[in-house]
Amino acid sequence: MSFTPSSKAPEASDAIIRLSNIVKHFGGARALDGASLTVMRGTVHGLVGQNGAGKSTLIKLLAGLHQPDGGRIEIDGVSHAQLTPHLVEELGIHFIHQDRLLVPTFTIGEALFVGREPRMSGTPFVDRRRMNREAEALLHRFFGIKLEASALISDLTTAERQIIQITRALINKPKVLVFDEPTAALVRREADILFRLIRKLRDDGISVIYISHYLREIEALCDTVTVLRNGLDVATLPLAETSAAAIGTLMVARDIRELYPKRPIEFGETVLKLDRLSSTGKYDAVSFTLRKGEILGLTGLLGSGAKDLLRTLFGLEQPTSGSVELNGKTAWPADPSEASRRRLALIPEDRRRHGVALDLNVRENTTLASLGRFTRFGLINRHAENSETEALVKRLQIKTTGREALVRSLSGGNQQKVAIAKWLSHHSEIYLLDEPTVGVDIAAKVEIYSLIGELAARGAGIIVLSSDLDELVGIADSVLVMFRGRVVREISTSRTTPDEILAEATGSKEALRHVG
Repeated sequence: MSFTPSSKAPEASDAIIRLSNIVKHFGGARALDGASLTVMRGTVHGLVGQNGAGKSTLIKLLAGLHQPDGGRIEIDGVSHAQLTPHLVEELGIHFIHQDRLLVPTFTIGEALFVGREPRMSGTPFVDRRRMNREAEALLHRFFGIKLEASALISDLTTAERQIIQITRALINKPKVLVFDEPTAALVRREADILFRLIRKLRDDGISVIYISHYLREIEALCDTVTVLRNGLDVATLPLAETSAAAIGTLMVARDIRELYPKRPIEFGETVLKLDRLSSTGKYDAVSFTLRKGEILGLTGLLGSGAKDLLRTLFGLEQPTSGSVELNGKTAWPADPSEASRRRLALIPEDRRRHGVALDLNVRENTTLASLGRFTRFGLINRHAENSETEALVKRLQIKTTGREALVRSLSGGNQQKVAIAKWLSHHSEIYLLDEPTVGVDIAAKVEIYSLIGELAARGAGIIVLSSDLDELVGIADSVLVMFRGRVVREISTSRTTPDEILAEATGSKEALRHVG
């Protein structure tokens, strides 16, 4: 989707948000070291930086959740010595946080209208019919999707929950919208819808702060970008005069052209073989093989069956027909415990809910899937467990204060590395990676890509499910594209492009075949 950044030259009076020389300490650590951010009216302003660069702290200061130790905050030309969340909302600034949770037992209608429920005329009772009708109309208007307003939040996909959060924010008719990694859980079509909406909001005069690790999104969507590094803004650039590669270099202070470190590997024997595997209503007649040292990409739109297929391979769902061979033996895992015993590992998309135990420490998470190796007569060999953890922390370059640090305290990229360490400790042979770099910064992505390559070099078979098509072309040997429950094509990444894969995933190529 093409987009031309605004060419209007901003004036001082055009600034709706101006944060100047902001300083913030947490104990002895300086999170912000004189950072500045100026957002012009009616523009989309990107904010990027590695995890720990200061993005979250700066945004929390703007939200009134923290108070600065130095600097100046101006909103709409008025200086504010202290912001509170209530005041910020009154000023017309609204936030969509990556980890903001909806109440799982609410319906969609209740989640959208909580605190502002429409009432039956002359009564204190909620008009549920009207609430549901308006909720469904809003979702269709903003995103072009149909969801039953009576559906529970707990029954929605991650992408659908994200859409509910965004819609709720838009109901407030904000002056400024702050998006924190809004597309981390969205597939390409949903992301495109969101981009169109953001551009419309900008054209209607609403200012947008857009925080993302996806530099292609920043390049395509934003008018201006501010790059943070080590608590300081190192550049503010018009997107018409820069590129994703240049932004990435500023973020990490080094050349990132080698984003996808890939090494030639000679494949070994087949470790996984599917023959016409089917699950009624989800996927049909899926067949492929995976060999030692091979990285197989898997992609498809929401509802294509790709995610269900990955869950089946780990025993979370059961197929209705077809067969699976693991290391030459026909049998599919009946449950995750059996999958684990057969040396399969699943690194799930939602690492915070399913990949790691946030309230356990790094050591406990690392050995969680392999405690049997460290236990004798019911007692844990703590020395061996500590040694294993420290070796994996060093090998994966996990940034932590120590093996006893709670995983909750780690950045997203380092939480993902802990999820991988858990299965490395288990000596897994087949790795199923579900969106492995969602929500992590560019430097952490490079490290994860390097780790995937290292696992393949050691003889592991790897399946990577990803909606980031550049990522798949960069790291995989071939890609299986699923559309409406079927594998429509297996493509060698040396002979394809992200655009070609997208055409297959959206059914564009299939439509052309029928026309021809």
